[in-house]
Amino acid sequence: MNYAILEASGKQYWVEAGKFIDVNNLSLQEGSKILVRRVLLGRNKEDIFVGKPYLKNVQVEAIVGKDFLGPKVLVYKMKPKKKYRRKKGHRQQLTRVLIEKISF
Repeated sequence: MNYAILEASGKQYWVEAGKFIDVNNLSLQEGSKILVRRVLLGRNKEDIFVGKPYLKNVQVEAIVGKDFLGPKVLVYKMKPKKKYRRKKGHRQQLTRVLIEKISF
């Protein structure tokens, strides 16, 4: 089983070929291809490669999907006995990315 752990938009993702991941908004056209080179760890059938911090010979090819809004996060501020209450919501803009191929 081939998989890789890559870094994208400040987070680490465990990816396989054919799987989707949701990353922070990429301002790219839908259907365009990207090449991720920030690979921290890679594994093919018999070998495991660990980067210090990144692997130079492992690349992950991906296709950019559609943009959408993530789940709503509520932020509630309150100060007791002062009649101060604020309730706000936030939805992060995300982009769905299809992992096409992992090449070692």
